[in-house]
Amino acid sequence: MATESDGVGFRSKRGPILVALMVSSGLVAIDATIVATAVPSIVHEIGGFSSFPWLFSAYLLAQAVSVPVYAKLSDMAGRKPIILTGIGLFLLGSVLCGLAWSMPALIAFRVVQGLGAGAVLPVAITIAGDIYTVAERAKVQGYLASVWATSSVVGPTLGGVFSSIGAWRGIFLVNIPLCLVAAWMLVQRFQENVERIKHRVDYLGAALLTVTLTLTILGALEGGQAWAWDSPISIAAFAVGAALFVAFVLVERRAAEPVLPPWVVSRRLLATTALISFGAGAIVLGLTSYVPTFLQGALAVSPLGAGLSLAALTIGWPISASQAGRFYLRIGFRATALIGITITVIGSAVLAVTAYTPNLVLVAASCFVAGLGLGLLATPSLIAAQSSVEWHERGVVTGTNLFARSIGSSLGVAVFGAVANGIYAGSPGGGKNSQAVVLASGAVFLAVLVSAALTVVAVLAMPATAPTTTASEHKQPARRLQKVRRVNGRDAAP
Repeated sequence: MATESDGVGFRSKRGPILVALMVSSGLVAIDATIVATAVPSIVHEIGGFSSFPWLFSAYLLAQAVSVPVYAKLSDMAGRKPIILTGIGLFLLGSVLCGLAWSMPALIAFRVVQGLGAGAVLPVAITIAGDIYTVAERAKVQGYLASVWATSSVVGPTLGGVFSSIGAWRGIFLVNIPLCLVAAWMLVQRFQENVERIKHRVDYLGAALLTVTLTLTILGALEGGQAWAWDSPISIAAFAVGAALFVAFVLVERRAAEPVLPPWVVSRRLLATTALISFGAGAIVLGLTSYVPTFLQGALAVSPLGAGLSLAALTIGWPISASQAGRFYLRIGFRATALIGITITVIGSAVLAVTAYTPNLVLVAASCFVAGLGLGLLATPSLIAAQSSVEWHERGVVTGTNLFARSIGSSLGVAVFGAVANGIYAGSPGGGKNSQAVVLASGAVFLAVLVSAALTVVAVLAMPATAPTTTASEHKQPARRLQKVRRVNGRDAAP
């Protein structure tokens, strides 16, 4: 086990690696919030107003579809080369975005950024699972979650500053020093010794999965927005996606090293934790997408005030995530997750019930409570999945969990958008009508509550496993986990 001197923090032996992982995660976290505030300035200079939503869709799509592939590659080639590749792609995409001359070019370069983000976030969390014990991982997840809390404030602020001085390109160029610092720290401090053995890369499976996910997520993101749900292009996207998914399943059954192994969904613990992550993704996107609109449309709250109210969600999450270890070490993963989803249901219920009598303080408090619950839900479920497998499977497991959250977010946006748009369509003035905003937001918050209730079912189906420590984790992490050797596909002490 870890000694007291090892610890978890910036001054510990693994502190520099933790900082590097936080900076790496910060690249993705800040990018999720910094671009939105600069859209008016971007459109004013390079045009393309009708296409600007693709700045977000293209990025999210590229990120989501690449996660499973990177996750598998990190199990085959090691974490370090994959996360450095991701940082390199994110750096390249940021530079190109800063030099973009038109909206189509900027959208294309956002795809490059998204491909980089698809490697950075899951591999960073996988590395945390590698170098920290089960008892330490909750606190580490708290550190990583705090990056998102900070970015929820820093991102919009930086975007607003660059936009106000007419230097929107700075929102992308600011990533350059962050990428360089993260890469340098990982190169210098994170060492792993991965024995090179011959692998059979599942190229066909990776290609089929990528195209399947692209069509399905694209249909979910753009359905009801860029085209009608019953339009030929929408039907074609889902139909072809479904056909390719069937082909993907058949290919994976025969692949020597499948990119998404069947055991990921056949093991009860992994399947249920993925469903929990799916539900968490839908809940988070429902709140982050509609709370600001609700406050601005119903109470005429400023964008800054609406953003700060929503920040309560991202503040509550890391607080509870950092303390989750105290719970699951005593009562187990499932019991902790059950407490978390119960708190999330309470926060969502208060928001749904009080939506028709808007109150700024109550909304912020509800978001904070929901954030506390999500921290106790997402953290133990992810750590339970990670701790159930060895090194050579941990990348796929972590990637699958985060990918499920992305799918939950994408489908959540589609469903919640359909609910809100249906109400706007039947109201005079649509989204400009404050009463319509209240009704639409209330309906969305009710849908979020339903999502939380359904997630309860996944938590109850989760096996009641106690936190366990593998034999290799009884060795000092500062020495053992910075150098991981693989022999015949299995872990061995260095």
